[in-house]
Order: sequence, then C-alpha cells, then structure tokens
Amino acid sequence: MRGSHQGDSHGGVYLIDLEHQTVEQSLDWNTTDIDWQGRGWDRGLRGIAFDDDRIYIAASDELFAYTPDFKLVDSWRSPYLKHCHEIAVFERTLYLTSTAYDSILGFHLDKHRFHWAMHVQTANYRFNAASFDPMSDEGPLMLNKLHINNVFCSEHGMYISGLKTGGMLHFNGKDILMAVQMPPGTHNAQPFRDGVLFNDSNDDVLRYTGRGEGEEDRAMLVPTYDPTELQHLDAADDEVARPGFARGLCVLSDRIVAGGSSPSTITAYDLEANEMLISVNLSMDVRNAIHGLEIWPFN
Repeated sequence: MRGSHQGDSHGGVYLIDLEHQTVEQSLDWNTTDIDWQGRGWDRGLRGIAFDDDRIYIAASDELFAYTPDFKLVDSWRSPYLKHCHEIAVFERTLYLTSTAYDSILGFHLDKHRFHWAMHVQTANYRFNAASFDPMSDEGPLMLNKLHINNVFCSEHGMYISGLKTGGMLHFNGKDILMAVQMPPGTHNAQPFRDGVLFNDSNDDVLRYTGRGEGEEDRAMLVPTYDPTELQHLDAADDEVARPGFARGLCVLSDRIVAGGSSPSTITAYDLEANEMLISVNLSMDVRNAIHGLEIWPFN
C-alpha cells in the first residue's frame, strides 16, 4: 500500500486473511527522503515477489529483501531503476519495471546483482528491444514515454504493459510484438486462461476478456463508498489520488481473482459467477492506495 502526502505514513506491507477479514500490518514504510512530484513517483512501496525464504519488495529506486518475519536482509540499487511499479520472479531472475526509463531490469536471485536490462523503444507504432548493462553509464535516457507498470513472465515469454503501451506487449527473447490491444490507463495486465486479465483503471473496473468461443467477458466494478465516509477527499485529484482507482491484481484460482482499489480496498471476485465475493478495507483515506498483491506462501 502506498500513501501520497508528505508527513504521513506512506503505507507498508499488510497480511490480509480474506476468509476471516483480518488485517495485520507487517511493515510500516515512512520516510521523508522521497520525491514529491506528481502521482506515484517516489512515494511508498511497490511490487512484491517471493523466492524460497525471501520476500522481495521494491521501492521507487531500490530493491529490498526481507525474511518471512520482515527482518531486512539487504537492498540493491541500479542507476536505471526509477519509479518502479510491479515486479515478478521467473526461474532465477526477478524482473522489475523501471517506469522512468521505459525499461525492464533483471536481478539475479543467486548472484544478488542486477545483471540484465531491456529498453522498450517505440517508433512508428512498432516496438524494439534494446539490451543494456543495468550497472553501466550507457543506458537509456529517463523519458517515461510508455509508463510501463507491469511485467509478467512464463514459459511463453515476457508480457509487458503500461498506461501508454496501447496493450499488452509480448517479448519472445528477440522481438517485442503487440499481444493484445487494451484501453489506455491499464494496470497489472497478464495472460489468464485463453484471454487477458487486467485493471482498467480509467473506468474503475477489473476486466477479463476471453478469446475462445463461449469465453466470458467480465467487467467487475470496484467497491465504492459514500463520500461522507471518505477521509481527505479534498486531496483527491488525478495527480495525487482518487477513490475507485483500480490497481493491484492477484490470481487465486482459475476463476477467482483478487483486485485492489482506492481507498485501500482488496476485493475477491468470482469471474465465472460474475460476482463480488468479499471485500476488505484497510483505510478510508483516499490518499492511500493498493499496489502489489501476492499470495502469502509461508505457513
């Protein structure tokens, strides 16, 4: 969860039991050594991923490793990690979105170093993959043309998406091609069954669009609240925070998914039944928003 105003807590990490609707804050992230320009930027914690007995959590420009009881193990930086959003583990690499540099960075989980990077270039409605050394001084410029906010990896390749990518891109190890077109303003896009699952943040819904015959096409509206119940509604705007913003996504089964929204709400949806199952609210402060969601792997 991320906050958005200086002087307040900037979120942290929460363990949420959907069945019993209990919430435990495991890590409080509160620092004043951050950049306050615009929405997102350097505020708060971003993606979360797991590898064996390590929890990896990204801030804007730093990757942290924790034990299952949230003791800090180590942290690492790359000069090309800036305004990170979501992260993902595949095989022995942790991939991070570097939104400011229109890039994906790779962190080696055994050697504990940034060892791979790819700049997503675009020209004339075509995309190009340009590799570079994430620890050198010869990388791309900080332009944020695509606002890349999500990376998803499987044996079928790497899938990349952002607010301005026009859809979900597929990197096959050599070329970047458009896998599926999507509306602008999407977050957390990933292949799911025979289609694509994503947060349509502009329309405040979680969407699943299937490709096969008879596949459902779902648009699940995020929870809304009475404005009188919201805190700091005067701070809500498109540059800082607003209620109903859909971001954060986690697949629980082949029909049930969990999505996040503002103010700090996590909701489980049954796509097949086209219904909301349960919703847990962490805060009614519109300045606080859900970011990364993952299934807790430790007993």
